[in-house]
Amino acid sequence: MIQLYSNLPSLDLHGMDREYARILINDFIRDNYQSKNTKVVIIHGNGTGIIKKTTQLTLKSNKLVEEFYIDNFNDGITIVTIRKKP
Repeated sequence: MIQLYSNLPSLDLHGMDREYARILINDFIRDNYQSKNTKVVIIHGNGTGIIKKTTQLTLKSNKLVEEFYIDNFNDGITIVTIRKKP
């Protein structure tokens, strides 16, 4: 992972199937919301693109996610901004 993100909480989805990845992503987002972390990193890799697409669809439907984007330097990483806990 790029040095810039080494201090952020991260989730590595290598080797996961779609359904397990979806569960892990939602749990990871919820846990970081509870911990008041506002930026996290999800490592999905490139491969066939299935886990990358699953990651994007899961984040799009998660109400705790403010925004997310694919890293400019490594398209196997998604950076997520989590809504702030009131």
